[in-house]
Amino acid sequence: MVRAHLVLGAGLVTVTGIILGCGEGAVAPVSAPAAATSRKFDELEAPRYAAAPQPATQAANDAVAASAALATEGVPAPAPASPADSSVAALSVQSGREESRVDLGRGPGEGGDQFASIAENEFLATRDTPLSTFSIDVDTASYAKTRSYLLEHHQLPPPDAVRIEELINYFDYAYAGPTDEHPFAVHLETAECPWQADHRLVRVGIQGKRLSGERPVSNLVFLIDVSGSMNEPNKLPLVQRSLSLLVRQLGENDRVAIVVYAGAAGLVLPPTSGTEQNTILAAVENLRAGGSTNGGQGIHLAYATARQNFIRHGTNRVLLCTDGDFNVGVTSTGELVRLAAEQAKAGIYLSILGFGYGNHNDAMLEELSNKANGNYAFIDSDAEARKVLVEQMQGTLVTIAKDVKLQVEFNPATVAAYRLIGYENRRLADRDFNDDTKDAGDIGAGHSVTALYELVPASVDSPLGKSEVDPLKYQETGDRSQGPGASRQTADSRLPTPDSRLTEAAASGELLTLKLRYQPPAGGQSTLLTFPLKDSGQRFGSASSDMQFASAVASFGMLLRNSKFKGQSSYAAVLETAAAARGEVKHELRAEFLKLVEAAKRLSGEPIGMAPLWLPTQRTALVCGTVEASLAGQFTARLRNWWSSLPIGHVFLLGILAGVAAAIGALVVGVRLARWQAQWASQHVVTEKIARSKLAPRS
Repeated sequence: MVRAHLVLGAGLVTVTGIILGCGEGAVAPVSAPAAATSRKFDELEAPRYAAAPQPATQAANDAVAASAALATEGVPAPAPASPADSSVAALSVQSGREESRVDLGRGPGEGGDQFASIAENEFLATRDTPLSTFSIDVDTASYAKTRSYLLEHHQLPPPDAVRIEELINYFDYAYAGPTDEHPFAVHLETAECPWQADHRLVRVGIQGKRLSGERPVSNLVFLIDVSGSMNEPNKLPLVQRSLSLLVRQLGENDRVAIVVYAGAAGLVLPPTSGTEQNTILAAVENLRAGGSTNGGQGIHLAYATARQNFIRHGTNRVLLCTDGDFNVGVTSTGELVRLAAEQAKAGIYLSILGFGYGNHNDAMLEELSNKANGNYAFIDSDAEARKVLVEQMQGTLVTIAKDVKLQVEFNPATVAAYRLIGYENRRLADRDFNDDTKDAGDIGAGHSVTALYELVPASVDSPLGKSEVDPLKYQETGDRSQGPGASRQTADSRLPTPDSRLTEAAASGELLTLKLRYQPPAGGQSTLLTFPLKDSGQRFGSASSDMQFASAVASFGMLLRNSKFKGQSSYAAVLETAAAARGEVKHELRAEFLKLVEAAKRLSGEPIGMAPLWLPTQRTALVCGTVEASLAGQFTARLRNWWSSLPIGHVFLLGILAGVAAAIGALVVGVRLARWQAQWASQHVVTEKIARSKLAPRS
């Protein structure tokens, strides 16, 4: 008995050490180097300083350059699964019950759902490109589309359907609103990067002011696609229910007109006061689908109607409801985009609500909204319609600032390289930041915008500037045409010359300076805001719950895209982090996000998590058990999140100690059981002897 419990104790030592010494947070293949992120530094040159390095320091600088190149060596990413493979995976988890599939499509003009190709942002060397400039984005269509693929159709979404910034911006964060004359407040935070521990993560958060009084007087035109392609339950009927929710929020300061289009366009309802809700609702309910789709003609008529009823200093907006399947008349995306951009400059904005699957032209609708000073949402359910048109109605209809641009200047003394996560189709030329004629995104009342940068810390300088941009803060520059590498940039840019020097600001320890420009809703001269940022040095586990959750969403997006920058991400790690950062019960959308991650985890066939484990001689990977964070509860998730933040050596040592303790406990219990069994046997023998003596015949 004792021997058996000794064997059990030895087994407990091994099992406990494995379970506690492992974590789900890393799933890098064993063959990957320590820096498992693939980054593009092939074209980077050795660090260039203002003066040639002295002989005594040349070797040290060469060593720095060599270590930076080693740390950023690329790792080939596995090939993404084909749509056919995704469908097989989807069907295999349905217990033999075949599910309906959505035609993923191949791109604009090729049938099926159409998505524009996304080329992920690469890492950029700060010494070559110190400025990162982009337009804000408040669209959320990609998240709703991704959700419908995962939860409704049991398929992984096409990678190009996943715009990571739209996934992040789908959620509300606890950003404080503005307290001054500006229409929004800016929040900055730094922490350890969860998918690449030697990198840093910077979060830029913008919170728009919320309206305290009545909304401005509004001139709204509902532009509704009633073509044959909309004759499906999740299209026109959902459009009607969605608009009915919005109509019930309108009042005496609102006017609504309804334009429809199929083979031709027509005015169904002339401008009508928001108080006549029954009239508006009846016009919406009486719509029927049929015919081809002359979307271009409908947009022209909608804009003409909006111009005829233009309200100065009010809200003038066309609300387009469609699947984007324009197949008659003006079908050119370029022509429609130019029309929307012209009307936006005239004060008439365009908001887009996308509907349906199978022929949803996301590529066209997303580009159209980008140029129309509007926003783009995808409505896949009544709940999403309520979120966009009721809970976020002010942000959907009321613009508080237009042409909002962000420009980040990185300090080459503290940042070797950086990467903007998402916003690929929102990038701007650096010189456009100070050009008020260049269009950018608008922000609505109460909207928030979040952007994440992944940084590679280093002390390499050589920043890049442009002649049309503000003077660089951390670097003195000369005329770029006289500097090295002139052929790689535009002729009107600036680059540090051999005689350039770092400025005093470079020695401040700042990571970066964020600059933000915005114009008032009616247009005019832009306003500049500036915010420097130093690295807090905090671990990821010490970051705010909002930053942890946003990073989990970003990691989820990279996994869905099979990004080469996903590092040590895994769906299990995303579940753990998101569950711990879920926050209060009121965050129902965050709870729903956990379901999306669980669905993607099943569909991807992700194996049980692997975690790196440091042993004296080599780096090994152990297969560990997983506990679904959504079932374990927030407390367990937070405890495991803290555990995973410990150094791996300490974790394994604590695991072994816990295993030894468990073994000792098992041994003690075994000894006690053995004694109890011996006593029981002894008592049983005595009892049996007494019984036999009583039964024996007397002589």
